[in-house]
Amino acid sequence: MQNDATVVIDDDMFTPEVIADPYAYYGRLRELDPVHWNEKHRVWVVTAYEDITWLTRRPDLFSSAVPAKDPLPPYPPIDERDRDEYEYVQRGQSDRMVTRDRPSHRVMRSALHDFFTPAASDRWRPMIRGVIERLLDRAAEARRMDVIADFALPLPLHVIFELMAIPEADRPHVRSVAANLMVGPRVSDSRMRDIAGAMRDIDDYLSPLVDQRASAPGDDLVSLLAVAESEGIYTRSEVLQNLGHLVVAGHETSANLIANGLLAFVRHPDQWARFRADPDALAASATEECLRYDPPVKSIERIANEQVELRGRTIGALERVRWFIASANRDPERFPEPDTFDITRSPNPHLSFGHGIHLCLGAAVARIEGQEALKALAARCTSLRLVSDDLEYVPAAHLRALRRLEVSWS
Repeated sequence: MQNDATVVIDDDMFTPEVIADPYAYYGRLRELDPVHWNEKHRVWVVTAYEDITWLTRRPDLFSSAVPAKDPLPPYPPIDERDRDEYEYVQRGQSDRMVTRDRPSHRVMRSALHDFFTPAASDRWRPMIRGVIERLLDRAAEARRMDVIADFALPLPLHVIFELMAIPEADRPHVRSVAANLMVGPRVSDSRMRDIAGAMRDIDDYLSPLVDQRASAPGDDLVSLLAVAESEGIYTRSEVLQNLGHLVVAGHETSANLIANGLLAFVRHPDQWARFRADPDALAASATEECLRYDPPVKSIERIANEQVELRGRTIGALERVRWFIASANRDPERFPEPDTFDITRSPNPHLSFGHGIHLCLGAAVARIEGQEALKALAARCTSLRLVSDDLEYVPAAHLRALRRLEVSWS
């Protein structure tokens, strides 16, 4: 079976067909070779739900410190003239909580944990509702919008600015820097130049703000990490890198959740009618099904700390391992009728926020944004239509991100 897989599976994960429909590609891998060595990109590709949950429960075997440990060059390749910039980015990203292993990961996460609990996150729900209504008011007269530019990106970006208490006058600048920090839209050979420049820009902006909040802390994320630095929990580099990451992670993935979920509803008008009949009752389960059906993050990468046997395959020490959430969420061994979009699906143990010790810290906030966005749209839109069927996805291995999504409604 494994030999057959090497014949029928093209290892290029960035072809237009795979980017447009990862579910067919990784579904075929899941059936033929669920622990597959991708020779082109020198990475193990894991696609079965059972295997992925096993991997996520073993952070001792599979390290999150990919920027620090990965011995191989990036993929897709970068311009060799940007090697210094690549190394700068790798050093910076190594200071982020998401690229740390125990015990430093546990210490860094504990400093932020209480800020992001479901109960703490729910206090921001009224603010999130207000932002949603203002954004939809702007599109109300035309009854048409680019979901990405007009709604899905501005909403979570405004929310993360509120959580960080970024001054209103500074937000346009931070917004432009954040656009360059997003890796997804910059899957090109020059992407490291853009990301390195944006990392320097965000550090230059945030460092004086951290100094201010250390002197007069408030109830916000910047203050929280400024205090953590003063207590010796974080270094200054760790504070800046984690705040920069929160700016991006706090809005890029939420934007994908909203856009991908809305596209699923456009393509399943029966589910939209069902949702509109009782949005308050169905908002939570509908959001979970949007997360499962077309998740904002397609995959996560780790580095094997030692040799590991899995399904008869030998994963070597320091080899890349990339597990595909998009495949696990459609695994028929775990989900009945996995390719069906069903907003009443229960149970729904999707892996879209990860699993194990690296479960997404901002999951509760993202869920609120998704629930409130869907409810507000249901109150205004009887039916949703695509303005154009010509959809383009960002050619990234890790994100499921549309470049544009123009819809109209009645």
